[in-house]
Amino acid sequence: MSIQQRLAKLNPRQQEAVRYIDGPCLVLAGAGSGKTSVITTKIAYLVQECGMSARRIAAVTFTNKAAREMKERVGQMLKGKEGHGLTVSTFHTLGLNIIRGELKALGYKPGFSLFDPEDAKALLRDLMNKDAQVDAEQINAVQHQISEWKNDLVLPGQALSHAVDEDAQYAARVYEAYVRHLKAYNAVDFDDLILLPVVLLKDNPEVLARWRRKIHYMLVDEYQDTNVSQYLLVKLLMEERKTFTVVGDDDQSIYAWRGARPENLVTLGEDFPRLNVIKLEQNYRSTGTILRAANTLIANNPHVYEKTLWSEMGQGAPIRVVVNRHEEAEAERVASEILTRRIKERAEWRDFAVLYRGNFQARLLELKLQHYQIPYKLSGGTSFFSRNEIKDAMAYLRLLINPADDNAFLRIVNVPRREIGPGTLEKLANYATERGASLFDACHELGLEQQLPARAVERLGRFTHFIDGVRQRMDQGDALAAIRGMLHEMDYEAWLYQNASAPTIAEKRMANVWTLIDQLEKSMKRDPEEIEAEESAEADDVEAAISRLVLRDILEQQAEEDDTDRVQLLTMHASKGLEFPHVYLMGLEEELLPHRNAIEAGTVEEERRLAYVGITRARQTLTLTLARQRKAFGEMMDCVPSRFLDELPAEDLEWEGRPDREDPDKKQARGQDAIAGLRSLLG
Repeated sequence: MSIQQRLAKLNPRQQEAVRYIDGPCLVLAGAGSGKTSVITTKIAYLVQECGMSARRIAAVTFTNKAAREMKERVGQMLKGKEGHGLTVSTFHTLGLNIIRGELKALGYKPGFSLFDPEDAKALLRDLMNKDAQVDAEQINAVQHQISEWKNDLVLPGQALSHAVDEDAQYAARVYEAYVRHLKAYNAVDFDDLILLPVVLLKDNPEVLARWRRKIHYMLVDEYQDTNVSQYLLVKLLMEERKTFTVVGDDDQSIYAWRGARPENLVTLGEDFPRLNVIKLEQNYRSTGTILRAANTLIANNPHVYEKTLWSEMGQGAPIRVVVNRHEEAEAERVASEILTRRIKERAEWRDFAVLYRGNFQARLLELKLQHYQIPYKLSGGTSFFSRNEIKDAMAYLRLLINPADDNAFLRIVNVPRREIGPGTLEKLANYATERGASLFDACHELGLEQQLPARAVERLGRFTHFIDGVRQRMDQGDALAAIRGMLHEMDYEAWLYQNASAPTIAEKRMANVWTLIDQLEKSMKRDPEEIEAEESAEADDVEAAISRLVLRDILEQQAEEDDTDRVQLLTMHASKGLEFPHVYLMGLEEELLPHRNAIEAGTVEEERRLAYVGITRARQTLTLTLARQRKAFGEMMDCVPSRFLDELPAEDLEWEGRPDREDPDKKQARGQDAIAGLRSLLG
């Protein structure tokens, strides 16, 4: 299909957004308005119609899933060499590419490590335990504060002047030590992937000019979710050419707690006065009734850019509001109704989604779905590879095949405890940096004795000698036996029992580790034809098998996106970007939606946007449920209906379980429907 044929399939506003390339462009894209089509078609338009080289274009978004989807769609339009060199990635991957390309300017060695949030937490725990015993809540608070500072471009030296109380002052001191340790370890954390490139581009005109020559056009998706540093990254790269398109919707900005600044849409107009604003208001997802409810609700928030969604999908069914006696009755009602509707409407399980404000709301619902034998998928559960015991085991495996993996070394050098503290590790890291060696290799050098006390050198030597011994046994024969022997020898199981809140938990964690080793064994005994298809893979090569496991670790989130026929249970935050034929929004009560914290903090506008996101996930039907009573702190508490219910158009709502607003004839018809549904189930 030619680019002209693709353009012809778009509506007039979408076409305008694709064709406008002469300056800065903001596409205000309402929910379900086809923004991905605009971005992907515009990339093809720039290459095929405007003659721009794909390697000069960068499209960025927020999640791997969105980037993957975009890449696939562009791949269908740009064939062969046309698409070579195109960047379609997350913000963090773009930042990582800049860091990789500018290691020297940033003062990092090749092979730097990327700390995930758990690695960062472990380092903070070690640093904070120097002062006094700290609990998980304190560590989380400091980690969150440091992340906020990094997102707002507040550097360690400036943090103290931003500290508003004693806790923030303490966090500022930890921040300084944390950054110093990261640098010594030749490591960066997740927030650094944006912070470091921004600081470098601001301070180094030569590097800035180089990246401006590389990127001639930028497209940014979900622009309302950008934080201060992400906004600056785009601004720095595009300030000269002013050739970019950002796509966003201020009504769907629901990540303020993660640093998102919807006001970046306003700042953009101030920084780029020639900004062309194009609104996409035609919705291709939902019925007129659902959109009217969404529009009426969100109109209660202040707006710089007004927009009203509309659709050609017809008015559709009214929105049902179901009032239940208590939370158990609410879960029972949702589960039983999904069961009868599936039969009556000949729907698939996957057509139904249940959304809620907090994960705890899913517990009762899960029990009810299990009772009715309804298959479901709970999004946001812990993936196998994100469990601590699996991360430990993976770090041991990574270090066995690559002793230069500093990140793996740091994770396990003290797991189980070997009395090797952060002070020792900082000195070791500084010594390794001076010598241009990995942490593992530095432990073998005689010069280390000049830097560290004899006891610390001896403890490090004991650890590296242990790993060397395991590697030797792996080389001599049965690699798997050597790995199993290692876990027994260091008595990892006893360490788990020491640190678990209950013996059954430690038992489960150890079972997970053995499952991982079993997977490794299966990976080594794969079908020879499957191995043949891979470059330079051998059936019994433990290194290749471990590398495959590491890759599976990275791709785990992708693997979880299965398409089996199950009811979807997820938080409203997790539902953004998805759509379902039939949506149930649970818990429309004050202090739940809007959440109590938001009411106290005066951030109800964001909760309203969250409700708006939930409503606009629905394609055909929308049911809102609430309870008159809910259990809190062990006792039943009375609930107040959410203020958002009063902000919806009354004529589009059909109430159930509330006599003053209920139609008696419809109530009777519903009762007969339910009996008929049960009969057909039993029949």
